[in-house]
Amino acid sequence: MSFILGIDGGGTGCRAVLADASGRVIGQGQGGAANIRSDLQGSLAHILAATAEAARGHDIPHDQIRATLGLAGANVSAVAEAFLALLPFGRAQIVSDGLTATRGALGRSDGILAALGTGSVFSVQYQGQIRQVGGRGFMLGDEGSGAQLGRALLADVLRADDGLLPMTPLLAGVLAEFGGGEEIIAWSFRATPGEYAALAPRIAASEDPAARAIMARAAAQLREIILGLQPGGALLPVSYIGGLGPAYAQLLREDWPEAKAQGTGLDGALQLALEMAPLPGAAGAGSAVR
Repeated sequence: MSFILGIDGGGTGCRAVLADASGRVIGQGQGGAANIRSDLQGSLAHILAATAEAARGHDIPHDQIRATLGLAGANVSAVAEAFLALLPFGRAQIVSDGLTATRGALGRSDGILAALGTGSVFSVQYQGQIRQVGGRGFMLGDEGSGAQLGRALLADVLRADDGLLPMTPLLAGVLAEFGGGEEIIAWSFRATPGEYAALAPRIAASEDPAARAIMARAAAQLREIILGLQPGGALLPVSYIGGLGPAYAQLLREDWPEAKAQGTGLDGALQLALEMAPLPGAAGAGSAVR
């Protein structure tokens, strides 16, 4: 008997769902961060811990599991190949967490997905084909993400401190929290995307003029990306997921229809695992597929 494993992994944690061959869920688990581009061995340990939690109470050899892993960092093919070689499962495929999120949110329906958390990624599913854009990380992309909002906030704090922008209550409060502009600059040299993203909730929820301006600029970027994903002659609905999804759905609600997500990235990973070819009958006859 073979078992089906779906993994959804990102920069803050990973989740596992284990099902029998019919798709009946028998266990779920959680683990630490699983961004394979930034920490290959740590991601492996966290994924195996989440898998062990999902399999608790069942004696399931790894070689009897076929798995789909939707992971942050999987869009770098060399990294995905290296991680694939480390996995103990009988059959496995590694895809980006954007792909599993797309399948989970849209099922097989045509639509566009905007996944907006610490980072961001966008995709369109149309006539059975999925195309993904973005997801290139904090330095080169992640438009509209929490990390980029936090960075924009601190940049505006420094501009206001220089007298180039009005000093609003939000900007003044952040400046005081850090202890001044020099402290912000020093912090920026060591800060992670997650630390920048920790500033995002106060922007998304604020009526401060500076926060509204930052959100408007980010929404304009998202509008351009989503418009680029709309196929000619069609106006597809957009699903917004992630911690910042509701805020952008509100800002962009007049541009195109919104579709509530059908499920999560974990649901999408399990569905893709179910669609993989069954394991060979002989135990231990593992192989790895894309």
